[in-house]
Amino acid sequence: MNVQTKVLSRDISEYLWRNGQTIATAESCTAGLVAAALAALPGASTYFRGGVVTYVNDLKTKLLGVQSHILDEVGAVSEEVARAMAEGAIDNLGTSYAVAVTGYAGPGGGDEAPVGTIWVAAGRRGDIITAQLTGDEGREVNLQHATLAALQLLRDKLRADFPVEAAATDK
Repeated sequence: MNVQTKVLSRDISEYLWRNGQTIATAESCTAGLVAAALAALPGASTYFRGGVVTYVNDLKTKLLGVQSHILDEVGAVSEEVARAMAEGAIDNLGTSYAVAVTGYAGPGGGDEAPVGTIWVAAGRRGDIITAQLTGDEGREVNLQHATLAALQLLRDKLRADFPVEAAATDK
């Protein structure tokens, strides 16, 4: 894990721990990299409940409750699916927050998006924010960027939800 990932994970853990919140992950292309970053710190079991890796659409539906018509209409690599994955993780893993990632890390893309297109989502039930990454720098770099983007988005959301805590974690 690189330094930037460690700093983000530490900040996220502080927000969650201080505010009695929990987190889960729903990942496709990152295959658990975000979960590994969140769980890497001592004491992570107080706020990290678990994660789901769903590479295929039928598991996105079965495990996360992503509606199949959304997958059919916009494809798995979309803002709608990232948002639905996050909400599904909140509901099915019983957490206050979730972070989700879906995309094409490479070497190939899909019909709806080229390689390097990755959507991340983070937030709490009814209040999920999203971001899109584009550009192909190779699979390994794409996965690193996606993991960092997911953690950054989650930290941004926690900062917005708990602004008083921002000063304490931004030292």
